[in-house]
Amino acid sequence: MSIQNNIDRITDILRRDDGISGAMHYTEQISWILFLKFLNDYEDNKADEAFLEGTDYKHVLRKDLRWQQWACPKDDAGKLDVKRALTGDDLIDFVNKTLFPYLQAFKSATNSPKSLSYKIGAIFEYLDNRIVSGHTLREVLDIIDGLDFQSSDELFELSQVYENLLKSMGSDGGNSGEFYTPRAIIKAMVETTDIKVGDTIYDGAVGSGGFLVEAFDFLTQDGKKEKLSAKDWDTIQNDTFFGQEKTSLGYVMGMMNMILHGIESPNVFKGNTLTQNIRDYQEKDRHDVILANPPFGGKEKKQIQQNFPVESNATEILFLQHFMKMLKLEGRAAIVVPEGVLFQTNNAFTKVKQSLLENFNVHTIVSLPSGVFLPYSGVKTNIIYFDRKGATSDIWYYDVTPPYKLTKNKPITYEHLKEFVHLFHNPKERNATNAKTGKECHDWTVNVADIKDYDLSAKNPHKVVEVIHQSPKELLTAIKKNDSQINTLMNQIEQLIDG
Repeated sequence: MSIQNNIDRITDILRRDDGISGAMHYTEQISWILFLKFLNDYEDNKADEAFLEGTDYKHVLRKDLRWQQWACPKDDAGKLDVKRALTGDDLIDFVNKTLFPYLQAFKSATNSPKSLSYKIGAIFEYLDNRIVSGHTLREVLDIIDGLDFQSSDELFELSQVYENLLKSMGSDGGNSGEFYTPRAIIKAMVETTDIKVGDTIYDGAVGSGGFLVEAFDFLTQDGKKEKLSAKDWDTIQNDTFFGQEKTSLGYVMGMMNMILHGIESPNVFKGNTLTQNIRDYQEKDRHDVILANPPFGGKEKKQIQQNFPVESNATEILFLQHFMKMLKLEGRAAIVVPEGVLFQTNNAFTKVKQSLLENFNVHTIVSLPSGVFLPYSGVKTNIIYFDRKGATSDIWYYDVTPPYKLTKNKPITYEHLKEFVHLFHNPKERNATNAKTGKECHDWTVNVADIKDYDLSAKNPHKVVEVIHQSPKELLTAIKKNDSQINTLMNQIEQLIDG
C-alpha cells in the first residue's frame, strides 16, 4: 500500500475520533506522531553509525519512552507484542500523563535550535494530544510504525504526501490558511533570488516552512546534490536555513515539513519575530537571502511597535522594517506584501517606503491576481524584490494575469508565473519603459523619479481599465472639485425653480 493510501487511512481513522475537528486538527496530530517515529529512526541510525565507529551513541530520549518501547513494542518474531502494546484508556493515560509531560520538559534543556533537545521541546511545548480514543491511537501508531524514515525514496514520497496535508489544511480557510503559501508562488520567488551554496536563507514568519523547503530543493535537486562536496552538504544542513515562527501549530508544521524534505537541522526558533528590537541587529545577525510571506492585517500593541524606528500597529509595516534590517550587504529579498503597503501614503507607510527606496534597490514588483490566498484571505497581494546594493533607480513591474478568475478550486499555478520568471532572467526582453505598447503586455518599467508620494502600486499602462489608488491629497482635491460641481449644479437648479 502506498504512503498516500496509508495517510488517507489515518485521516479517515482520525475523523472518527471525538477529539478531532477538521484538517487542522488531524494534520497536527499526524505531525507529532510522525515526528516521534522520525526521531526513533534518526536515533537508531546514529546509534548504528556510532557502533560501526566503535563508540557509543547517547540517546536523547530515555529508553522506556522511545518509540519501540511504548508505541509499537515487538516480540521475538518482529511482530507487534500485543501483551506490551498499550491500547484503550491505558494508552491515552500514558500519552497524556507520562509521554507528553516528559517531552514538554525538554523546552528548558537548551536554547540551541541545532540540538534535538531544542526541537523536541519547541515542538511539544504547546502541543496536546487531541485523540480521545486509545483504540483510534493504536490504529494510527500501527500504520505509522510501518513507515521507514531511513529510506530516501520513502522519505521523499512522504514529504510529498505531507505537503498535500498542509495544502488541504490551508484550503480549509480560517487561521490554518496563514501557514500555507501556494507552492507556485514560492517556486517562482526561489527561482528569482539567485540562491547559492553558502548563502544564509531567512524567513521571519516560517509557517509551514514552504520557502525554506523550496530553497533546499533548489540547492539539492536535479542532480545538484551529487555534485556537492561533504563540506557543502554540511553547510546546507547546518548553516543555511534560518527563521522564526510565532505559533505553536505553525512551528510544528514547519519543522515537520522541513525534516520530511531532508533538512535535518534547520535553525528555526519558535517565537514572535516582532518582539525583537531591530536597532540591536548587527551585520553578523543578517542574512544573504530573505524569502517570506509575513502575516498581514494584524495589529500589534505599543510595546511591540517601540522595537521599530517607524512605529505602526500594522504587522506588514513592522515586518517590512524587520526584513530591511535583517538583509546583509549585497543581500537580496523577495517578500509578499498586501497591496496596501504599496499604495498607502499615511505617515508610517511613507517613511518606511522612503527608507526602502533610498537605502535599498527595489528592482522588481510583481502584482499578483486577486484570489491567490483564497479562502484564507481575499486581500490583493504583491511580491516586492529588493537588494542591499544601493538606492533604487528603476522598478520593473510584472502583472500576473491568469486566463480565469482564481478560486479555491482554481488556484494559481506555476504556468501563470513562467513568463515572469523568464523575463526576470532575461532583462533585455523586458518592456523597458512605462509607455503603452498597443498590444497585450504584462510588464513595464518605472523610473523612481516618476513615483509620486511613494505610491509604488502596480498601474499597468497596457490595461484599458485600471484601478487608481489616489493619495490622501489627491482624494481631498477630487472631493473639493466634486463639491464645487455639486454646488454649481444646485445653484442652477435653484435658479430654474425660482425662474
